[in-house]
Amino acid sequence: INAEYGEPSPENNDTIIFIPPPGPAATPEYVQYLLIGAGTSSVSAMRAILKAEPEAEILMIGAEPHGPYMRPPLSKELWFNEDKTETSQLVFKDWSGNKRSLFYPDKLADISELGPGSPALLKGTKVTKLDPTNQKVTLSTGEVIKYGKCLLAPGGQPKSMDSLKPSEKNPCLSTRVHLFRNIAQYQQLSSELNESAKVLVIGGGFVGSELAYAMTRTGAAVYQSFPEGGNMGRVLPKYLSNWTSKQLEAAGVNIRPETKVVSTECTEDGSGVQVQLSTGEEMTVDHILVAVGLEPSTELGDTAGLEVHSEMGGYVVNAELEARSNLFVAGDAACFYDPVLGRRRVEHHDHAVVSGKLAGQNMAGAAQPYHHQSMFWSDLGPNVGYEAIGLVDSSLPTVGIWAHKDTSESEIKTDPAANEKYEQGIVFYMDKNKVVGVLTWNIFGKIPIARQVIAAGDEHQDFGLLAKQFDIYTKH
Repeated sequence: INAEYGEPSPENNDTIIFIPPPGPAATPEYVQYLLIGAGTSSVSAMRAILKAEPEAEILMIGAEPHGPYMRPPLSKELWFNEDKTETSQLVFKDWSGNKRSLFYPDKLADISELGPGSPALLKGTKVTKLDPTNQKVTLSTGEVIKYGKCLLAPGGQPKSMDSLKPSEKNPCLSTRVHLFRNIAQYQQLSSELNESAKVLVIGGGFVGSELAYAMTRTGAAVYQSFPEGGNMGRVLPKYLSNWTSKQLEAAGVNIRPETKVVSTECTEDGSGVQVQLSTGEEMTVDHILVAVGLEPSTELGDTAGLEVHSEMGGYVVNAELEARSNLFVAGDAACFYDPVLGRRRVEHHDHAVVSGKLAGQNMAGAAQPYHHQSMFWSDLGPNVGYEAIGLVDSSLPTVGIWAHKDTSESEIKTDPAANEKYEQGIVFYMDKNKVVGVLTWNIFGKIPIARQVIAAGDEHQDFGLLAKQFDIYTKH
């Protein structure tokens, strides 16, 4: 061998061939079913497609480096698992004590193994351009894929605030301010909280309240600021919102209702953030968690010519969840028509499951309209939880029926006292004597009944009789 060039020498008849390692698998030029987004909606759609067509060719594309996973436990059960080894593996215990993985169990092959009946995942990749007319997408790698049917399920991004954006004057905000949506954000925040940490949660909705409660488990000093009068104040009637705030305070959360963050400034050494609230109160915290809502990801619509709802956000779809021919939308980014409650956009897990399933069925030719009333739930630890369905809005009049443990009768609450114990009951949200929303408090598994009540559209006067369908006295 010629030592300088590694080539066969004239004196030697032996030939050596160096074979380079295999490169990445080629991206297919065409796929039968393309799923944009690797979340719950896409998993649900994939299952529906495979049920209808077991030999379907399905490619899922996701921006995160992980396979599909459930988001709700990131703000709930994961914080309550005391086994740090399991937590590091993203294993949690549900409230019944059963161990579960955050990741969905569905098998998704590497793109090199994509084929009929063998769905594949292309992770760590973004779709940067969508062309519905020619039925093709462009990837962040520059590659182009044509599709037969496509699901657009990009989810959304957590909103932030102008006063929390890092600047030359306040560079520490880039590491001290946390948004919360994915595994990486959970892992970063949970690793930095301990008994010496001080954290401010901005936002009093589902995620903000769940996380504020959960983070007390770390020993950190937790503060929570929001403009409403009580936790989940946009959903719960005032008395129940105030009662919920008292439960969080009892758990160790320092509630700051009816307040807003006016300004933030890095401490001199950059190890913390000085925060001024609208009440004039000032505090220095190590971390700020922002939980002020979700912005649906609709940037692909800019060049795709898709209609985005001007008020609700999200892609406008027809009753079959179709935005354009052979292009469907599901999950957070779908603005759909509800035959009972009108046009809506829903940001909850159950909607992601159900809309993804219907989109998958319709991609496979079912041609079925969306008529499912999706539900949502929230948990403040293992002892307080609720399930809800329909228009659950605190601006609506409500009728609350609560079980009293010391009596055999329920009581209709029209002007409830703040010192009541709301341990188990049901709240009806009303519009002209019709029930348009139902919330069951520490009562589980009754959503099918609530769905029937809303769909019937009947006028009601005897709510005690109506509540008997929900069995509010049985311990759930």
